[in-house]
Amino acid sequence: MEAVLKNVARTVELLAVAAHSGVVSQWDEQTVSRAFHWATYCEHIYIRFHSNPVIRGVLEKQLQLTNHSLKEALPEYNEVSFWDLGRCQNLLLLWMLNNSALPISIMKMLFETRVSANNINSDYEDVRGLCSQLIQCRSACKVLRRLLGLPTVGAEAQVQGEMLMERLGFVLSQSSDSRWAEDFLTSVLQEFEGAAQHLCPVIAAALLTTTDSAAQTASQNFLLDWLQSQHGVLRHMCSALPSKLFADLAKKHQKFRDAFCKLLKKWASEMEYRINEGEWIHTATNSTVSFQKMTEHFLTLFEACPSIKTETEDELHALKISDGDFDVRGLSVWGDLLLALSNNAHSSGFFI
Repeated sequence: MEAVLKNVARTVELLAVAAHSGVVSQWDEQTVSRAFHWATYCEHIYIRFHSNPVIRGVLEKQLQLTNHSLKEALPEYNEVSFWDLGRCQNLLLLWMLNNSALPISIMKMLFETRVSANNINSDYEDVRGLCSQLIQCRSACKVLRRLLGLPTVGAEAQVQGEMLMERLGFVLSQSSDSRWAEDFLTSVLQEFEGAAQHLCPVIAAALLTTTDSAAQTASQNFLLDWLQSQHGVLRHMCSALPSKLFADLAKKHQKFRDAFCKLLKKWASEMEYRINEGEWIHTATNSTVSFQKMTEHFLTLFEACPSIKTETEDELHALKISDGDFDVRGLSVWGDLLLALSNNAHSSGFFI
């Protein structure tokens, strides 16, 4: 284990050099190939130990020590998390390309086309044309999404979403104790701390992944149950993701549909009418929720799942009556919401 910790620490230091050091100006093909070899090594370490709480804890402690020493030496250094080990090659490539000291010869080598790369007899051919291959894959993803009507979560989020479901399925298969899987998802949440805008598309992509087995369906159901207990993540998803994704998620998962509807009603209950501004404002500090966005989300939900419309409309009418059943703007958020939904539905041809 000592050798593994040492190798991981050295690879993280290598990433820091690739990102911030002028030493990369002296790198050649052999050096780059070796760098990607160790990045691949870290990805294997992640795959092997991510579901082992004991070994993962030891590795995370080593990462903390290495990050601390690198941060002291390089103030601009971005810390590497345990989750990052699973995408070490991507980080290495990205940070290398952002380093202005990277030689032009290495840039050309990375961007070679597959044809030119295959014509060269080199021991380091595995990294030749790497960027060109990634560009081709990303372009293919965009074309296929348009042709197949797939959700536009982004190629990276889609890949990470599939990885998340695979790893969650593996953890669930190892033990009947749900705490293991909960710990795994909590660790993923911690890895994305402060970067919820990146986590939300990954979760959406995971939930929209096609399921071909009972185990995959069970993994999505577990993720949905966990998501309902993580109010902050669900709230951010409903604030940040595009309506098309909400529609797709609501159509596919009743649990998401019910949680989404419950959250929208909670948002409405937390609004107060500001006379000076002439509109309903969410009372939470730094909230990005607006009355208009909330109305649009309700309409998206109704269009995606017409079956929920009547029940929700009855609930809103009952809440309006409990407020005094006023039809004067600004007296009841439920009355104003029903009016806004009716007006928007008529203008879009969708009747409530």
